[in-house]
Amino acid sequence: MELTEIQTLAEKVRKNISEVIVGKTEVIDHLLVSLIASGHVLLEDVPGMGKTLLAKSMAKSLSCTFNRIQFTPDLLPTDITGINFFSQVKGEFQFRPGPVFSNILLGDEINRATPRTQSSLLESMEEKQVTVDGETRKLDQPFMVIATQNPVENQGTFPLPEAQLDRFLLKVKLGYPTKSESIDILKRFKDKDPLEEIEAVVTKEELLEAQHIYRNVHVSDDILGYIIDIVEQTRQNESIALGVSPRGSQALLKAVQAYAAIKGRTYVIPDDVKQMVKAVLGHRIQVKQRMGSRENRIDSILEEILTLVTVPADDPTKEWVAK
Repeated sequence: MELTEIQTLAEKVRKNISEVIVGKTEVIDHLLVSLIASGHVLLEDVPGMGKTLLAKSMAKSLSCTFNRIQFTPDLLPTDITGINFFSQVKGEFQFRPGPVFSNILLGDEINRATPRTQSSLLESMEEKQVTVDGETRKLDQPFMVIATQNPVENQGTFPLPEAQLDRFLLKVKLGYPTKSESIDILKRFKDKDPLEEIEAVVTKEELLEAQHIYRNVHVSDDILGYIIDIVEQTRQNESIALGVSPRGSQALLKAVQAYAAIKGRTYVIPDDVKQMVKAVLGHRIQVKQRMGSRENRIDSILEEILTLVTVPADDPTKEWVAK
């Protein structure tokens, strides 16, 4: 597979998802970025916005195994990772794998589970493995967690800790549809469920190859400096209590490479960085306690940072790289 073929792969998945999800092209692109970059996505919005439907549409577009976990307060870590049980037939302990042993894992309403259960995903998300009773088992590749959560309901929920949030490459909000999109949604779901009709359009082998070669997307030293300048500003801003860590800057680099790849380019431009900043860095920042919505404040702070940081000139090597 060539780098430019990642765009074709992404377009097939995007078109398939668009058979179910109306609009939301930017959100779908963010999911594709996370998919190509072997990252995980946190979908956050109010109930009924299509978060679970979007995740299922992504999973059905890939010929990969898929499992769904409904997170509840009584969910145990072993309900996710699996458990060793004694088989009376064989007279020995056997391992029964949990739903985490899949390629695409949908964690629905992840903030309804207790912190102990939430933390059971940390090892699998970061190291692509699961340890049960001292024995470590590797997860099949690719492995991607798509988690959803409701930001406005507090009763019976447990906010994700910073360590858990940091494991997600992107945090994405769907937002309300426009009037025309709302009409299209009603028409599309009036007589049938389009989710039942879509089929896989990308094989596991194609996806693994794309995840391997996207890192060949060229990133100039100027772009690397641009990324670091943005990250440094989050550590110096007076409104931010905790800035972006080195892992956050690495996540931004991976995201912009994947974004350039799905757009059919073999090099990164400054607009790629601007496009991914909020989704990659927003949930990695802690703002100081003040009046106003936390999400709106973070977005405005990041927009301000983007205006303060000098944008590098066009990469002079891009024409050579694109050949």
